[in-house]
Amino acid sequence: MSLGDHLEELRARLILALLGLFLGMIVSLIFGTHILRLIEWPYHKAMGERAKNLQKAEVPRVEAEALALVDAVFNTLTDRLASDPNAPPDLDPNRVAFLHDVSAQAVKAWVQEKYVVPRDNNSSLISLAPAEAFMAYMKVSLISGLILTAPWVFYQIWMFVAAGLYPKERRYVYRAIPFSAGLFIVGALFFLFVIAWVTLKFFLMFGDTVGVASQWTLQKYISFVTILMLVFGIAFQTPIAVFILVRTGLVAIETLRSTRKYVILGLAFLSAVATPSPDPFSMVALLLPLYGLYELGILLACLAERKAKRKEQESARPTQTPQPSAQKQTPEVSLQTSTPESSSQTPPPESSPQPPAPETSSQTPTAEPPAQTPPESSSQDQVPPMS
Repeated sequence: MSLGDHLEELRARLILALLGLFLGMIVSLIFGTHILRLIEWPYHKAMGERAKNLQKAEVPRVEAEALALVDAVFNTLTDRLASDPNAPPDLDPNRVAFLHDVSAQAVKAWVQEKYVVPRDNNSSLISLAPAEAFMAYMKVSLISGLILTAPWVFYQIWMFVAAGLYPKERRYVYRAIPFSAGLFIVGALFFLFVIAWVTLKFFLMFGDTVGVASQWTLQKYISFVTILMLVFGIAFQTPIAVFILVRTGLVAIETLRSTRKYVILGLAFLSAVATPSPDPFSMVALLLPLYGLYELGILLACLAERKAKRKEQESARPTQTPQPSAQKQTPEVSLQTSTPESSSQTPPPESSPQPPAPETSSQTPTAEPPAQTPPESSSQDQVPPMS
């Protein structure tokens, strides 16, 4: 194909991919509220884990320190009252104990109100701009539409790639299309349901450690989650890329195995660039699946190579099988050649087929010149009388 044909193919494939993406976006706009709640699920889960951790660790610690302070105050009060001569002699100790209990209950209530965050007040994302909720809704619809129409979009992309390949190479592309779309969806959902809430929990706990209140906006949260969903979806294409590079002969399996340390360094750099946040946790969360998928691609390439070698061996076997068939045919030939010998040993069969031979030869037009040989035979018969 010429350059103009490739550009025309690219234009056609882009138009078809955008049409499919547009239809997926319309469907996502209809169910946008449910999709938005699904994307907010990691945030709510992280907030619930944060509340549990506060109740398990922070609340008992702070409550114990506050109660210790109350006990110290009332112990000091009772000691001063006992040693002070100006203290009223008719002071009832039960009143002091009652005040101590009331103070302890007040401290406990203050700790619960301070460190146990109500779910209705702090588990909802906030919006700081008039159009922020609308832009977040549109972004969610676009990303969800892309995930919904991922098979169609990846089909158009791979068809454009296959237009410039040989027929043998196109076979691998046709096989890679469903796996590519499936891996993209799996990668996006893997981040949303496995990695996202762990990352958010780490950020929330780190903010509590340094004493910073975490109040995230809807726009920032949606951007963070959707970008990482796309990054993980694209990163999950690593096995297919490795498989195609090996099967097309561009890279050998031994080369991929010997350059693992350089691959890990490159994947770490790629993870640091691809993640929108500069924290090391997000980078490691992307680096580990990337390296695992790289090893999976090598494994698939090895299995495919072994399968190809088996097919070659099976295809080479039929070329060696005609030898016994030739050996079986040789006895038949010997039998056919032996039959004339057996017929020649019997005199009656030899004399009987000789008369028809000159008749058939005389009937053919080529046998007419030899038919004039009787004078020669007559001359040969007259030689003995002359002697």
